[in-house]
Amino acid sequence: MRENRVRTVWAQGKPVINGWLHSPSAWSAELMAHQGWDSLVVDMQHGLMSIETAIQMLQVISITDAVPLARVNWNSPGDIMRLLDAGAYGIVCPMIETREECEAFVGACRFPPRGYRSYGPTRARIYFGDDYAERANDSILTFAMIETQAGYDNRDEILSVEGLDCVFVGIGDLRLTLTGQAGHSSTDDAVNTALDDIQESARAHGVKAGLFTAETSHAIDMIKRGYDFVTVMNDTMLLEKAASAAISEVRGSIA
Repeated sequence: MRENRVRTVWAQGKPVINGWLHSPSAWSAELMAHQGWDSLVVDMQHGLMSIETAIQMLQVISITDAVPLARVNWNSPGDIMRLLDAGAYGIVCPMIETREECEAFVGACRFPPRGYRSYGPTRARIYFGDDYAERANDSILTFAMIETQAGYDNRDEILSVEGLDCVFVGIGDLRLTLTGQAGHSSTDDAVNTALDDIQESARAHGVKAGLFTAETSHAIDMIKRGYDFVTVMNDTMLLEKAASAAISEVRGSIA
């Protein structure tokens, strides 16, 4: 079976630098995939792509060394299994708030007897290899998102679920639920405390910890604080930032 390089990077004691895709375009996904990310998430929750476009995006990511991952729009077994069959090497699941929800999520990602995933790896078998069914349970990655007060309060129960690989902090929703303020900053004391608490719980349960960051400086800080899987903005943020900087520079030279 094809190597899951996210697991390899973790085994080497290094953090995974992850990219994030919102644009519904195989071309933008291909462009991002060639920039050196360890992995790329096709975002089916807040991204704008259809399932057909998402599959094309997974295909173009697969021609590079970046590991193709996907975020589902909800904890829906059918959607989870379909994206795995399409070739996602891991699933990010939003809004996990209880142990039972996490068990349902992880179970949908694992073939029996370790889960209840239906067998039918249509594209996955072609991309990963003929031994996919025998090895997928040990290779597919599971990311449960903690991003609400309930999820935060129940973190130890969630992180104790067997087969969970990583807790992914949805810092935007977590900040909103803890402070009433939108944004991805961790400058608030409540958010900073939650980030430390979640990471500490992850370590105690042998689970990796990841999160989304909206600035490179924040990503670097989170890596220094010990986070194992750090997303550095998304494709639309990067495009907007580069375009704004270019326009400002040119207009400034004219002035």
